[in-house]
Order: sequence, then structure tokens, then C-alpha cells
Amino acid sequence: MQDTSKQYDAVIDTCKSLFVKKMSDYGSAWRILRLPSLTDQIFIKAQRIRGLQQNDVRKVDEGEVSEFIGIINYSIMALIQLEKGVVEQPDLSTKEATELYEKQVAITKKLMEDKNHDYGEAWRDMRVSSLTDLILQKLLRVKQIEDNKGKTLVSEGIDANYQDMINYAVFAMIHLNEK
Repeated sequence: MQDTSKQYDAVIDTCKSLFVKKMSDYGSAWRILRLPSLTDQIFIKAQRIRGLQQNDVRKVDEGEVSEFIGIINYSIMALIQLEKGVVEQPDLSTKEATELYEKQVAITKKLMEDKNHDYGEAWRDMRVSSLTDLILQKLLRVKQIEDNKGKTLVSEGIDANYQDMINYAVFAMIHLNEK
């Protein structure tokens, strides 16, 4: 479990570094995005990963890693939007956004640690393609919950699905880094 925690932190450090750099370039323009827009951005990234995994020819010189980073960062943005609500104008400094990012990561990592304990690190025996499929399944669930105006009868909410997507993407990146 200790290796997983360190590996998780290393992946998140990479993702957070890009998030902070983009905040410097663009500010918090993403704060105007409604949840379905963020969900669609994540969906595009996951679909591209699946395409890369299935197709022999690549026409854009970017691999799976950059797309998994996008899934993680957009999912964290979505969790921040769930907490703070959507705004009409960018309203966060890089420092504020980074603090919110770190808060969501801490909550999501704790969830990973709890599930990892109960499941015995089963993800280590999974394929990256299976993790991709699970992310796509979570996205389809989120889209359905969004279409239901956020209401569920017995299922987890949108936040739990975003957290699972983050954790699956981190696991995929750990696998890709070990190759």
C-alpha cells in the first residue's frame, strides 16, 4: 500500500503541475463550465484513449498519458464545480484553485486508500484497457444522472463517479509508468 500511495502522489504531482501552469496561462476560465460540459470533456479524452488502444495508426502525436492527465484534471475541476457552483466569470486565483484542487485530491485519495484496502489492490492485476472501459462506464452513468437532474434512487452520486474516474486514471498512469 505504501508504494501505491507514493505512486499516486507522483501521478497527482504531474497532473497538478500542468493544472497550475494552465491556471497561469488561462486563469480560472474553466469555472464557467457546467458539469455536463466537463463530463463531455472527460468523455472525449476517454474515447480518444480507447481509440488509441484499439487503432494501429495514430494521426496525432500524443499518447494515452496526456489524456489520462486530462481526465484527472477535468474530474477535479468537476468536483470543485460541485462544491462551489458554476460562475459567470472566472473568480479564482491560482492559489485558491490550487488549494481547492489539493482538497479534492485528498478526499479522493482517502477513498482510494479505503477501497484499496478492501479490494486488496485488485487494480494491479487489471489491464489499462479495462480501466479505460470503467472510466467510460462511469461517464455514461454520470451523463444519465445529469439527465435525471442529479437524482438517483439507490446509486452513488455524481461526485463518487468523478472520484472513481480520477482513481482509475491514476491507476492506469501507474501501470503505464511501470512499462
